[in-house]
Amino acid sequence: MSLAKIAIVGSPNVGKSSIFNNLSGRYATVSNYPGTTVELFSTVTHINGRECQIIDTPGLYSFLPLSEEERIARLILFEDRPDVILHVGAAKDLERTLPLTLQLIEAGLPVILVLNIMDEARKEGISINIQELEKALGIPVVATVSVRKEGVKELKKKIYQLLSSEEKISPPKISHLVKYPKVIDDAIEEIAKTFKGKYFLSRRMLSLLLLESDKEILKLIESQQKRSDLEAIEKIKKNTRSKFSQPLEYLVNISLQKQTEKLIKRVVKQKSKKSRNISQFLGDLTLKPLLGVPLLLAFLYFGIYKLVGEFGAGVCVDYLESTVFAKWVNPFFISLFEKIIPYELIRSLFVGEYGIITLGIRYAVAIVLPIVGIFFFVFSFAEDTGYLPRMGAMLDRLFKKIGLSGRAVIPMVLGLGCDTMATMVTRILPTKRERVIATLLLSLSVPCSAQLGVIMAVLSGRGQALLIWFFVISAVFASTGFALNKILKGKRPSFHIELPPLRMPRISNIFTKTYTRLKWYFKEVLPIFIYASILIWLGQITKVFDFVVAALKYPVKLIGLSPEMAKIFLFGFFRRDYGAAGLYDLEKQGFLSIRELIVAAVVLTLFLPCIAQLLMNIKERGTKFALGITVFILVFSFSVGFILNKILIIWGVN
Repeated sequence: MSLAKIAIVGSPNVGKSSIFNNLSGRYATVSNYPGTTVELFSTVTHINGRECQIIDTPGLYSFLPLSEEERIARLILFEDRPDVILHVGAAKDLERTLPLTLQLIEAGLPVILVLNIMDEARKEGISINIQELEKALGIPVVATVSVRKEGVKELKKKIYQLLSSEEKISPPKISHLVKYPKVIDDAIEEIAKTFKGKYFLSRRMLSLLLLESDKEILKLIESQQKRSDLEAIEKIKKNTRSKFSQPLEYLVNISLQKQTEKLIKRVVKQKSKKSRNISQFLGDLTLKPLLGVPLLLAFLYFGIYKLVGEFGAGVCVDYLESTVFAKWVNPFFISLFEKIIPYELIRSLFVGEYGIITLGIRYAVAIVLPIVGIFFFVFSFAEDTGYLPRMGAMLDRLFKKIGLSGRAVIPMVLGLGCDTMATMVTRILPTKRERVIATLLLSLSVPCSAQLGVIMAVLSGRGQALLIWFFVISAVFASTGFALNKILKGKRPSFHIELPPLRMPRISNIFTKTYTRLKWYFKEVLPIFIYASILIWLGQITKVFDFVVAALKYPVKLIGLSPEMAKIFLFGFFRRDYGAAGLYDLEKQGFLSIRELIVAAVVLTLFLPCIAQLLMNIKERGTKFALGITVFILVFSFSVGFILNKILIIWGVN
């Protein structure tokens, strides 16, 4: 018996990944925020004895894709041709769920409708007649509460029955489930008659998508249709469109919505219209600037600065680096390698000043791991409460000024934990334009928590210096984003989001998410730190370091700093906190004036992304782009330092 394919589709925030976990036994990140399943999760498991491959897809709102995520999700349906499609929707939001269900049925696909989060529907007094809905749609319908595994056994049973059934949904059975305007219906029938080949989708859906000018569908049929057929289809499309003042896409959506309303009247009963509870009230307030802005500042202060910055970058890092590695790990491996490798040069690759163990692994485990680990915990908490998408919705209008949408909240906030990790997460942004803007802003003006913690410690005793540093970095972030938004061509960002209610977080969810992301960290990021150690080792033994430090002394002098800062800037490239730590040492020794301290802190923050982030930039955006922005940032950071130094001298800051 062949491997059965099961694809999970649906809009974000409805529990698709949670359903995936329940069916597969493998954890995937359960997110309240759109886009976290852009990286597809796929696993092979057994459902009632039948071997199945389960695929978790990106968010899909409509069968006519409006974003890259939707296009990828639909492409999976076309190319993988799943044996079962689980359409997961929120039970209390049938008006948003059923239009896509109707389209999937019209496409002739083997669909099971999964009405998830039934507990919230019941709380709002919503009762759904599942049997009646099954009868009306002609497909299996299952009610679930995925976080409690309610309805999962029934869902597995329905999947097995559909896989075992000889009967498939046929186009004649569903051809009139949705009533479109007669002119559109006639055009659909006329186009359908021209099809000669065999397709995975029903002819009715293919015809409808062609009327809606779907380019991917046109490519799909071009290889199987005669030129005369394609010309006839184009003529029908133009003729149909000419008869309406409104776009056909709009008319199709109206028809789907009307059918949805009829179904809801037939199967849904509102037992009692309950008054708004405290969760809904607070949820609405988080979107209002009056409460939303203070809440955002509180989240950044307590969640990022206090927990990640002070506790993670301070207490945890100090213990792991000063005790665990300095007293136990490093001495053990240094002693071990001295016994097994007699050559100092080779030994230094592993346990030297910049060795793989003494630098790369120590940095990844003792310095970055506690910071990103606690950040992951805070981030998972914000997800599980439902606050994260609200943060995105509140900042969406502001982010659009810099060419991004509220979705970019994820990589930008993650950047305050680790810019290397955040650069990888820019994959969730729907367009190349947004990914380019986000990558450049992360590389230029978003300090990671390790660097931020040290700079805060350096400047915290001098309020004026801290304010100037914050103002300059914020101004660079905003002005660079604004300029990129004006310069770069491409589709402007759009933001569609389903806001989940504010919920009490589940501790088990938070810890599972944190654990999963830490596994990802070790898999994806740890190798980069090892590569960085090797590059540093090569730079040391080839004397490239000495050459670069000598070259950096000239621009360092131009921005009014001592030539000794050249080595600190170079270390800042290899490890951001190394550069900041060097600045900290110079400040403590009294070698820097207030002016020099401000200029050095600003330039060090804007200076080149660390080598790990550079390698990630190459991996995500390509070598040409990564090297291009590296050169730009190098010139830009010293230019800002030069201008800032002149302004501070004019202001009399010494």
